[in-house]
Amino acid sequence: MDHALKFYINGEWVDPAISPITTLDVINPATEQPFTKIAMGTATDVDKAVAAAKAAFESFSVTTKEERLALLKRILEIFIRRSDEIGAAISQEMGAPLAMAKAAQAGSGTAHLMEAIKAAEIFEYAYMQGTTRVVHEPIGVVAMITPWNWPINQIAAKVAPAIATGCTMVLKPSEIAPVSAILFAEIMDEAGVPKGVFNLVHGDGPTVGVALSGHKDVDMVSFTGSTRAGVSVAQTAAPTVKRVHQELGGKSPNIILRSADLDKAVRTGVTRCFGNSGQSCNAPTRMLVPQEAMDDAIAIARDAAEKFRTGDPNSANTDLGPVVSQLQFDKIQDLIQAGIDEGAELVTGGTGRPAELNAGYYVRPTIFARVGHDMRISREEIFGPVLSMIGYDDLDEAVEMANDTVYGLASYIQGDLKEAQALSKRLRTGNVYINDAPWDGAAPFGGYKQSGNGREYGVFGLREFVEIKGIVGFEE
Repeated sequence: MDHALKFYINGEWVDPAISPITTLDVINPATEQPFTKIAMGTATDVDKAVAAAKAAFESFSVTTKEERLALLKRILEIFIRRSDEIGAAISQEMGAPLAMAKAAQAGSGTAHLMEAIKAAEIFEYAYMQGTTRVVHEPIGVVAMITPWNWPINQIAAKVAPAIATGCTMVLKPSEIAPVSAILFAEIMDEAGVPKGVFNLVHGDGPTVGVALSGHKDVDMVSFTGSTRAGVSVAQTAAPTVKRVHQELGGKSPNIILRSADLDKAVRTGVTRCFGNSGQSCNAPTRMLVPQEAMDDAIAIARDAAEKFRTGDPNSANTDLGPVVSQLQFDKIQDLIQAGIDEGAELVTGGTGRPAELNAGYYVRPTIFARVGHDMRISREEIFGPVLSMIGYDDLDEAVEMANDTVYGLASYIQGDLKEAQALSKRLRTGNVYINDAPWDGAAPFGGYKQSGNGREYGVFGLREFVEIKGIVGFEE
């Protein structure tokens, strides 16, 4: 990690502005041991990075679509070449099983770059509306604050559309999982991104995140993380009236209809809930099951959960790695204990590590059944491999419980296609996934209510990074 103690500002790897530098250990969650250190930035480093981005905006904002497409294609080519290296870094920094980290975690970066290229090729940057010329122009300098759970996914989902639209940017990746971001910066440098267009400063939220969010020369903040942190970002940004895009928390319902193949639907629901060790904001963590099918659903869910193998991310036999940190582990343990204390039926799993593991932030894959709608495990985002099974009598009750949450990121429906399509209109979420539909990197991604504002991915992502200008009386 040659660049771990440096920041990428104005096209160069530079030392932090203030000496002696403050460093932070980066912990491998599978071993609980540090494997590298990063430098932690200050407001002074943010000022330098923002100044570089502001200066670069003048020229980059007027580049042609073709020039930006050529740049994105160079970035994609290098990213693909280094994809396995990025996957290995993600596995080490946040614990994803190595095969999954390479295929899905790093693979999502490839997908977002490809989708941004497709979107930029068809995006209407300008068009006539009567005698008015409507122009989409880059919004300016964008601060990007990204999370640890899908680190490259969220970096690529922000950086690629920003470049496609002519914006410049400063990235603050999660200090918990920063190594993949360093590799991404190296890719940007090798691709020949113009100086100042892309900048990277490491640091924590209270220091670097606050400095970016409130900076007078930052025109937009694009934030992905918890709802609590998203509120703080928005409050800090408010005095400068900048745009704030947020993708925040979730507590996604999975409605299993009476028309569903129960065995398939329950197994699918368990798998999607447990993916990435449950550390996905759109995970279907609340399974809504017809009351009369609950006993059978419990037996299926228990069997599905107990087939998951938790352990060393480097082992080809591992399905679930550790969660990312001691803080997350402790939070999950607290919520599992709350489920037990509040009287939910513990189907499998429970508190503590799996018996065969004595180190690492490993959580036992856990399922609760007959969960009360008002229990903490039904209301709070757990962000671990914990599923709550909730019974319903009729579909109106299922919809009411599904929507009765502060979140609105995603929902899932299993069953007859026509019935599911009709039901999708009643769910207050940014995405609805029907019958285990595969991920779509061009579908709009974002949430209702406290799950955020704005959308990412494909053309929808490009729209977030532009201002709209109307030139009235324009004649072609």
